[in-house]
Amino acid sequence: MRENAGVPTSTSSLMESDPLLSLAWQAASAAGSFLQHQRPRDLQVSTKSTATDAVTEMDKAAEGMIVSHLLAYRPTDGVLGEEGGERTGSSDVRWIVDPLDGTVNYIYGLPAWGVSVAAERDGRTEVGVVLAPEFDVAWCAVKGRGAWEISGDVVTGIEPTSVTSLENSLIATGFGYEAERRGRQGEVVAGLLPHVRDIRRVGAAVIDLCWVASGHCDGYFERGLHPWDFAAGALIAHEAGARVSAMADQNFSEGIVVSAPGIATQLHERLLMLNAHLV
Repeated sequence: MRENAGVPTSTSSLMESDPLLSLAWQAASAAGSFLQHQRPRDLQVSTKSTATDAVTEMDKAAEGMIVSHLLAYRPTDGVLGEEGGERTGSSDVRWIVDPLDGTVNYIYGLPAWGVSVAAERDGRTEVGVVLAPEFDVAWCAVKGRGAWEISGDVVTGIEPTSVTSLENSLIATGFGYEAERRGRQGEVVAGLLPHVRDIRRVGAAVIDLCWVASGHCDGYFERGLHPWDFAAGALIAHEAGARVSAMADQNFSEGIVVSAPGIATQLHERLLMLNAHLV
């Protein structure tokens, strides 16, 4: 965790410290409340890339709420959203929005889902907000200033664990929706499992990233993510003090690895070895 002077003592004081953070927080909070309290009994579900890649009417409505809120205050900004595609803006700010990460969990009534809103300026992520409404917790970060966990009106600085041994590490991961990719990811997990304490599959990348940042697990890796999956969470993890890297070729979409600093090299090297074996 970064050492900062004037650590915020409340949600309001934190949000007052940065206008982009405040706007992201407002938009994400409105969407999170909508998703949590307005879920219809007969939820309409359709699919996207594959038969298992689900999207609901609530994903789309929540993204519409977020984008409308952001552009009401900053109409010249760009937006990249999971459901609505990309809107080119004329300012130097672009918002990256995942209105509902963990859609399958949401469909089944499981609590591990989240809302993610990030703002980047000239291609560099400046602020990030992730809400997990069913857990009554949120995380946020401002580039160069640190990362925080918010519960109610309590703001707490966060940091990853101090683990130094991969064998004693709890590692999270996720799987893609395409059958062949899932099979290969399963082989990587099988190869990694003997070398770690255990594996967790939560089903929401935005929560996985924040759990590493706040010390609820020691590391996380996944292939095939999109910018909206990691924009806010990766910033939160980095600002908390976790190591954030691409698995290869400096491309997070090809594979992201996030971990406590003490196991960063061990985890990355083990994953490279396992993936090379599958090529």
